[in-house]
Amino acid sequence: MYSYLKFKYFLFILIIIGQSSAEIPHRRFEYKFSFKPPYLAQRDGSVPFWKYGGNAIASGDNIRLAPSLKSQKGAIWTKTSVPFEWWDIDITFRITGRGRIGADGMAFWYTIKPGDYEGTVFGSSDQWVGLGIFFDSFDNDNKHNNPYIMAVLNDGTKVFDHSNDGANQMITGCLRDFRNKPFSTRAKIEYYKNTLTVLFHNGNTQNENDFEVCMRIENLSLPRNGYFGVSAATGGLADDHDVKQLLTHSLYPPGSISPQAGIEMPKVEEQQKLSDEYAEYQRKLDMQKEQYKKEHPETQKDNENEFDEWFESDNQRELRQVFSVQAQMYEAIRVLGNKLDEVIGRQERTLSLLSTVPGSPVQGHIPDASKMQLPSGVGLDHIAASQKELYNTVLEIRNFVVEVHRKTESVLNNQIKQPTAQVQSIGYDNSAILRELQESVNAMRRDVSFTTQKLNSVSQSSCPNTNCLSTSIFLVFGVIQVLVLVGYFIYRNNKENQQKKFY
Repeated sequence: MYSYLKFKYFLFILIIIGQSSAEIPHRRFEYKFSFKPPYLAQRDGSVPFWKYGGNAIASGDNIRLAPSLKSQKGAIWTKTSVPFEWWDIDITFRITGRGRIGADGMAFWYTIKPGDYEGTVFGSSDQWVGLGIFFDSFDNDNKHNNPYIMAVLNDGTKVFDHSNDGANQMITGCLRDFRNKPFSTRAKIEYYKNTLTVLFHNGNTQNENDFEVCMRIENLSLPRNGYFGVSAATGGLADDHDVKQLLTHSLYPPGSISPQAGIEMPKVEEQQKLSDEYAEYQRKLDMQKEQYKKEHPETQKDNENEFDEWFESDNQRELRQVFSVQAQMYEAIRVLGNKLDEVIGRQERTLSLLSTVPGSPVQGHIPDASKMQLPSGVGLDHIAASQKELYNTVLEIRNFVVEVHRKTESVLNNQIKQPTAQVQSIGYDNSAILRELQESVNAMRRDVSFTTQKLNSVSQSSCPNTNCLSTSIFLVFGVIQVLVLVGYFIYRNNKENQQKKFY
């Protein structure tokens, strides 16, 4: 019994899910009843398929229906009536102002005819026929219930009650704050099967799906073939009322039409008309260009090459690469110069050590090798090895500098050979730097060669009588060492024999 009830409950849930999924309508984007950035307004200030007036200002990014000035009104309406019965509108807007309280507000319209651009109801006509959804930001009735979003239906006989904020005329509404938000606020208005649903995004986050239900009205009948419009107005207080985009989708019940069938192909007459208009526009543009060239012949050459500066030619690219290589070479030469300074410092320290040897006639000058006394043994060998290593390092650095100089000359020759490539100054002289480096290397080579010759002459010369070891002294020290070794071995053998007696 329990399993049977569980099966029936599961079947009931599946039926409900199937019905709800079957009610999702087909959506089709209607570009003739929409506008969005960029290039929202054309060069002549017009908005395709829309017309605006009053104090409204259209730009490439948005439409400012009413600026933040006193007593401003403006509106924008579709040029043609709506041919579909059910629709979905997504409006992205911002209402901002300096004051804590703003005025007056903005309105979305669906009426049988477009309203005035400077009407009394949020910038549009009163006694309209159709639907108006008002974003009222000023509290006229002093009930502290604004900003407020409301839906008002009119049959053309009612006058909107401003003093009470239309409280007795609205169908329903919701209290939502839409002023001075960090991000753009959005309102999604859907009319499908005589049911009006308004969803609101408060603009506090950038989550596109962060909508909340503002109102839902069932059994609402609206006239067909109406016009869409958005209007705004200011009063004693003023806000900027900007509409960034308005996206319209037509809705079709599932199974009524296929998405491909809903695509309306333009008629042959309309295609021919658009082609003729484009050809006429292109002809007028060419005529204007020719007339401008005749009136301004001096700018003709500049206009022909106006796009050349946007792109990099082959020669410019090669020059840029050459300059980049030269900058790298300059950096390498600068590093080599620092290393050469370090080597010169080491050389000066070595010469200073040689000059401090006892017997040197003048401190700081290179003494005569025949008169100076150098330390014998390991110290002299260490100095000779250090000088040899220093000399090899200097030779390697010199070879590297010569190679860099050769590459620099080849690069400069390649630049000179190209007629279009002009050698530009980069702020330093490579030839002067290379010449200075060569002079430093040559001076260092002379100093190192002179020091090496002195060391070789010292090593080949005979030792002074005061420091040399004679043969008799050497034999005496040898005999003493042999006697010491023999006595040590005898002493060790006696110790080992005494220790063996205890075992």
